[in-house]
Amino acid sequence: MTSSLPVFPEDPDPIRAWSRWAPERIALVDRAGDRRLSYAELDREADRWAAILVSAGAGRGDRIALLSGNRIEAVALLFACGRIGAALVPLNWRLAARELAQVLESARVAVLVTESRLRAQAEVATAALESPCAWIDLDRPPVVPQLGGAHVPIGADDAALVLYTSGSTGLPKGAVLPHRQLLYNAIATATAWELGPADVGPVTTPFFHTGGWNVFAIPVWHRGGRVVLFDRFDPETLLDGLAEEGCTAALTVPTQLIMLQESRSWGRPMPSLRSFWVGGAPCPLGVAERTRGAGYGLREGYGLTECGPNCFVISEQESRERPGWVGRPMAYLSMRLAREDGTDADRDEPGELLLRGPQMFSGYLFDPVRTALAVTEDGWLRTGDLALRDATGLFRICGRKKEMYISGAENVYPAEVEAALCDCEGIAEVAVIGVPDAKWGEVGRAFVVPRVGHPVTAEAVVAYARSRLAGYKVPRSVVLLNALPRLGSGKVDRAALARETGS
Repeated sequence: MTSSLPVFPEDPDPIRAWSRWAPERIALVDRAGDRRLSYAELDREADRWAAILVSAGAGRGDRIALLSGNRIEAVALLFACGRIGAALVPLNWRLAARELAQVLESARVAVLVTESRLRAQAEVATAALESPCAWIDLDRPPVVPQLGGAHVPIGADDAALVLYTSGSTGLPKGAVLPHRQLLYNAIATATAWELGPADVGPVTTPFFHTGGWNVFAIPVWHRGGRVVLFDRFDPETLLDGLAEEGCTAALTVPTQLIMLQESRSWGRPMPSLRSFWVGGAPCPLGVAERTRGAGYGLREGYGLTECGPNCFVISEQESRERPGWVGRPMAYLSMRLAREDGTDADRDEPGELLLRGPQMFSGYLFDPVRTALAVTEDGWLRTGDLALRDATGLFRICGRKKEMYISGAENVYPAEVEAALCDCEGIAEVAVIGVPDAKWGEVGRAFVVPRVGHPVTAEAVVAYARSRLAGYKVPRSVVLLNALPRLGSGKVDRAALARETGS
């Protein structure tokens, strides 16, 4: 896939730009490391790491793997890669050594950068590689002469990031995010979400996810704002940080919001915070109401590694009045809702969401077959998600296309059932899958994690579902769990649930 954009800046690096325009302004805060860097300091740090990479033999077109938590050096490396024409490949530090080896082999990395605490894990992974790669210790990097701010001209479709998406079967896919995608997502996000120089965005999402980079961090840097790094998600630490740093917006998933609401610090004043943005899964109505009841704003969003990831915009008022809806398309993004036969779905009719625009990925690394399956010949990304659009142009995500099941000739969308069940007082989390049934073809099975201190029974869950849902949507069986199995991305591993049931 190639870009048809007529103009692209030679140097789209926002850190370099703001280091000239507002050099003393704080660009990055590392809460765990207790460090604060101005734009000028972060610019120099990016130049230092660019020189280190060049000294290790890296250059244009190479891929630089990073095995690290969220820290200042990870940010410097992203911009350092851009300055020498390389792409950063952040690795999932939760993976086993064998899984890491598969990703490293797939990405054909030139250099591996890792922090000391993960060195042993990385050494086991690289021992199995057919082609060796250079090593750099993040905590003990070599001292090399600075490059003096030199940079390689960047093309719109040059790779900036390669992010490996989680999969329940087979090898993960390396989604190639070009500089075009990062820039246009930043422009569209900053415009639609009204981000400015006064904004302060926290990052708790690991940098091996697109959310860590592209929901708030890069858009905020393009506007000259401030980013606050957290090395992991901890409810108390995050709430303290949001208040003390004056954060203006925060990304969470519903599970994290539930954990925040169970924290002793929940409800503390945060006058600077405009909204929690919730993504990754539909936000249960009860969770949204408790968030607003504590005095915080809340908006739901939608995105994926391959496009955006910020694809919709919704106002606080619309989000309150239309719970479960994600809003209208971001600037530059075109959208279609397609039936199984490829024709356009009508209003209020679910169809597969197709996306097209400059904030779309370039394909899967070294994998044209998977790329062709994901992208149509005329450039539409098949998201695999079902959505519907109402007469006002608002969109609502119904769930994954492959997760829908048919019970007695009726389509059932697990996300709808899950949203209803999550409003039950005793339920913390729930996942619903379809399982075979001799009479109905398929019926629902709910996997439920009870809330702490709120015992719940299978019978109570079914009874609650009957009070909220049509009969064919009510799960016929309930399994109580201590925790839901999850993929590396944090999403529920539905294939693992299906295996547990033998379906």
